[in-house]
Amino acid sequence: MPVIVGGIVEKEGKYLLVQESKAKCYGKWNLPAGHLDIGETIFAGAVREIKEETNCDVELTGICEITNQARHDDIFVAFIFSTKILTDTVKPQAGEILAAEWFTYEEIIAMQNQLRAPEWIISALTKYHQCDIISMNIINTHERFEVQ
Repeated sequence: MPVIVGGIVEKEGKYLLVQESKAKCYGKWNLPAGHLDIGETIFAGAVREIKEETNCDVELTGICEITNQARHDDIFVAFIFSTKILTDTVKPQAGEILAAEWFTYEEIIAMQNQLRAPEWIISALTKYHQCDIISMNIINTHERFEVQ
């Protein structure tokens, strides 16, 4: 079951997108996001993925989107956070990301056919754009949690 974590990075009214280099989505634009690693919280994973893909340091500030897609053979869940940018020396991840560029909200809406997952990306960006952000306090993380 893939758990995806990432975030919306905004600066001066523009949003940072990354251009994918994977064969199945080559050239498509996406939010900086990726798979959660074993032993990692969703918070740490989101910060790591954003740093890896863009070279930007961020602080998570809220939740923009929790997405679940029912698949016939798997489960897909994604957590997209709002962020505060701390360092913005953008440098795409070599071998993984073709480019990282800033776009306005209107530009992203207009490029739907160039987005990896248009419904998901636009939904998260729209929530951010409209300040429809949920507190991160709703999510609890535990180092050790036993299920009986």
